[in-house]
This record gives sequence, structure tokens and C-alpha cells, in this order.
Amino acid sequence: MKRTILTTIAFGMAIIATAQVGGISPEMLGRISQGYTDSPSDKALRNALAGNSINILATNAENAAMIDTHFSDRVKTKGITDQKSSGRCWLFTGLNVLRAAMIEKYDLGSFSFSQNYVFFYDQLEKSNLFLQGVIDTKDLPFDDRKVDWLFSNPIGDGGQFTGVSDLILKYGLVPSEVMPETYSSNNTSQMSAQIKNVLRQGGLRIREFNDEAKASLKGRSAKASAKADAALDQNLQQIKEDVLKDVYRILALCLGVPPTEFEWAMYDAKDNLVSRETYTPQSFYQKFIGEPLNDNYVMLMNDPTREYYKVYEIDYDRHVYDGHNWLYVNLPVDRIKDIATASIKDGKAMYFSCDVGKFLNSKKGVLDIANYDYGSLFGIDLNMDKRQRVMTHASGSSHAMTLMAVDIRDGKPLKWMVENSWGAESGYKGHLIMTDEWFNEYMFRLVAEKKYVPSDILEILKQKPVRLPAWDPMFAPEE
Repeated sequence: MKRTILTTIAFGMAIIATAQVGGISPEMLGRISQGYTDSPSDKALRNALAGNSINILATNAENAAMIDTHFSDRVKTKGITDQKSSGRCWLFTGLNVLRAAMIEKYDLGSFSFSQNYVFFYDQLEKSNLFLQGVIDTKDLPFDDRKVDWLFSNPIGDGGQFTGVSDLILKYGLVPSEVMPETYSSNNTSQMSAQIKNVLRQGGLRIREFNDEAKASLKGRSAKASAKADAALDQNLQQIKEDVLKDVYRILALCLGVPPTEFEWAMYDAKDNLVSRETYTPQSFYQKFIGEPLNDNYVMLMNDPTREYYKVYEIDYDRHVYDGHNWLYVNLPVDRIKDIATASIKDGKAMYFSCDVGKFLNSKKGVLDIANYDYGSLFGIDLNMDKRQRVMTHASGSSHAMTLMAVDIRDGKPLKWMVENSWGAESGYKGHLIMTDEWFNEYMFRLVAEKKYVPSDILEILKQKPVRLPAWDPMFAPEE
């Protein structure tokens, strides 16, 4: 008994000693507390911050004037969309790129594609992607990194351009009035929470059924085991289908039932009737868009943490199980600017994504690294470069918009403009203007038509892609 007590005391003392190493001691606390001096200027700042936002106090008064809104080159667009309280920026952006081309080609007035229609199938396909992923990893332990990632991310409303292209090619398009927005499409969180519960429960059913079936196969002959494996796969597929029925029901109740045929009248910009025809979603897409989206576009990235002029692929970064993972070419930012400029000059808008929350003055609708001076406010040197910010999770792509204007002077871009999907009252008339310096620091992704991409970059696409894991932090879906 004494030996046990002595051992316990010694163990406790070791814990105390260990806790002191690397912890904040009273002496260290005294030293680091000198970071706040309680001087009159510190008191004034403390009082100001107690009742105001950091951005208000960090606003750079020397940069208060509104930026020049003239652009030397601008794609013709009409109307501003609004994704409301949803993470569908990727979908709005992709459809807005196609919308701009359709408005220009057919001289339309106000027009938009139905985001709700494509979103319905996006959620259904993502549900299948998760469930089939659970089947594919059924024999891995539950704490395996890939299995854990699947159950942590069963579904979401964020995404990227390959989702737009795969979904449209598979399901087509319809005008917005054919399948309009609903409360749940504009406010996705509650519907998403219910679908996540259904999927996680279904994923557990799949794994539990698989474990029970494998346990019953022990000791059987190879022939009997092969036959049982085939039956097992059929049973797992049936469980998946049963779960997808529940998902479809939730989607139909919340978003509506997608049309299979519809009549649509097209009016030009002067409100003259051009045509009135009956379409299916596929025939509508073929008539008014028709281009092979998967083959006609190249996804570009500026990621300074990885080698340039290489092709990268992100595992499970797709919306459709039998579709395409996100495949991109990593390039220096100046090469991407050249491609973007060529596209804009030719009247073609592009899918563009960035870290939109950094240095955004939402009232002016301007993204400028000179908007706020956080270092002067707090008296702290903040000097990480883009590579360091990405490495430390301080920055990454967070939002997709439609790049549609550039201001070129003396052969160099001074500023850029995007059409946003936060409503017409947001930013600068529904747009955001970014300085070229901000573009360098916080632009990440661009999707351009192949005809604007130089041949040496197209050659890079012939490389075998470097495959990155689904949980790579750089590749969270845009929202």
C-alpha cells in the first residue's frame, strides 16, 4: 500500500513538473503582459475597440475616396443574381458565365437559368457520392482518415466549376421561371442538416451490414465467398438506393420536383417575342448552350505553396460520382492575368474565385489591401506573404464570382471587376472592384475557355496529375 501511495505521489509530481515546461508561468505572464502598457494611447484604443468593430477603426483614411469605376475592357452582362443565405456561389457563378454568353448571343433582356433546378440534382448526386464512397471504403477501419473525412463531410452546398459542368451535361438546364427558388434553396442550412442526418445514418447501415456479412463468411470456401461477395454488393447498393429515396423526398418537398418537359417563350431586349417552344432540360441546354463544358474549359490555380506548371487533381472533389474530380494547372499569377485579359477583351466572362473576406470594404464594393491598416491599429507587424498565408491556413479560396472587366493602362492591369451573387444592392451595383495588388494576393482560381490558353499551358494538361487528398485545406469548396 505504501509503495502504491509513493508511486502515485511521484507520478503526480512528474505531471506538475511536465506541465510547467512550456506552460505560461507567473514570471512569463508578467513579461508578456507588458505587451499592453496601459498608456493613454492604449487606453484610448481599448475604449474605442470596446464599442466599435476592428474594421471601422482600422479603416485607412488615406484610401477613403471611391476607386475609379472606369474599365477599359468589360464583358456585357445584365442583371444581378442573389444566392441569399446559401453556399451556392459556385453554381451562380458558373450559370452567370453561361447566362452572359446567352444574353449577348440572343440579345435578351432580363434572363437567368434556374439555380434551383441544378441544385436539386447537385444535392442528390452529392448524396450518392457520399454513400458510394462509404461502400468503396467499407473494409477500412472507421477511424481511417478517408472514412472520417466522408462522415465529416457527407454533403454541403458549396462546390466548384466541375460540378457545374458535370451536372449540366447530365441533367441539362431550365430557365429560372420554370423552377424558381424556394425558401430552402435560398436558406439551405436546415434542409442540409436533415439530409446530413439521413446520409450519416445510411452510411452506418452500410458499414454495419458489411461487417455482419463479412463475419458470417469466415471459414467458407473461396467459391462460396465470391458468390456471397456478389450478393453483398447487391444488398449494399439496395441500401444506398433506399437512402437516396429518402433524400429525394426531402429535396422534392423543399425544392420542388424538377421538370422533365416545359414550354418557354423567349423575348428579346425590346420585349419582342422571339419564339415559344416546348423543351426538355437537355434539349434546352443543347439549343441555347450546346458546348461541351468538360472539354472546352481549363481550370487554373495560383497556389504558391506548390510547384508551378504542374497538373493537380483533388480526390473526391467532384459533385457526381461518375463525373470528374477537380483538375487544374498551377500557374504564376501573371500568366493567369494574361489569360483573363484575353478572355475579357473577347467578351467572355469567367468563373473566378478568391479569398473575398480579406480587405473588403463592403459599402464601396472594393477589395484593396490599402482599405485597412490593422498593423497600425494594434502596433503589430503583419507581414506574411501569400505562400505563408496559404501554408498556415490564414488564406484560401472562399467565394466564386464572375470575372467580367479589367482596366488596362500602359499595357498593365490596374484593377478588375467581378459580377457577384449577393444581390443588386450589395457592393458596387452588385459588383466588386479589386485592385491589381489585391488580385495578386488573394486570387486563387480561374476557369477559362481553351482558346484563350496558350499552347504551352495546354501541353501541361497531358501530364499525369499529382493527386491530392480530399481534406487538403486549400481545396475547400467555394460558398
